[in-house]
Amino acid sequence: MTTVTTTAASGYRTVTLNRPERLNAINGELLDDLGAALKAANADAGIASVVLTGTGRAFCAGDDLKEFEAQARTEAEARSHVERIQEITRLIVGSPHIVIVAAAGWAVGGGLEWTINADLVVMADDCRCFFPELLLGLFVTGGVTYLLPERCGRPAALELMLLGERFDAARARELGIAGRVVSRARLLAEATEIAGKIATLPVARVRQLKRVIQRATDLDTAMRLETGETVTAFLDPDTARRIAGFGTR
Repeated sequence: MTTVTTTAASGYRTVTLNRPERLNAINGELLDDLGAALKAANADAGIASVVLTGTGRAFCAGDDLKEFEAQARTEAEARSHVERIQEITRLIVGSPHIVIVAAAGWAVGGGLEWTINADLVVMADDCRCFFPELLLGLFVTGGVTYLLPERCGRPAALELMLLGERFDAARARELGIAGRVVSRARLLAEATEIAGKIATLPVARVRQLKRVIQRATDLDTAMRLETGETVTAFLDPDTARRIAGFGTR
């Protein structure tokens, strides 16, 4: 049984972590399967978004500690495992598509980091999150030392990573980690509804927006990038067609 499954819909793909017996915890096989699924999705020019979710009682419970001894046998093996974890972040953050995480149950450690990597996050109201890394003598990955302070400020980010205290979906929304909180029963429908709405937008504009937001480090840079992308949009025949049809809706 594969540890990751992919389903296709009009304008988006759903990628599902599928190790429910281990709460979708991260091992080498899952990293390989997830990496392959994300690479295939990123290469699909016919979609605008990817929904990333998990089966069973958790989105992802972080690194599989039952495999720690093998992962830490040598420096080379430890580095290989960590680099594969980091590669998933590169595939999420660097995706040309909007990545939507739909998280229920537990989003812990690496699973919480992948949530923070996403562009949009929908959480079930039963979702519980925490960073166990420092409590275990480990360290965070997924670029969260940069991304999390951007979301919630340095003091709040430090507290979350240092203390490893658990927080719920409502708190995740307050911190800017989750955009929407819904019932577990509604979770996947909410995420795919968002993906469906994104699918009605011009793919080029969606990609431009993600690219500009990622590269806009200050106001002048943002406006310069916006100018270039807006000129491109003005000259796109699809824009003219959409504007011509706008008043008839």
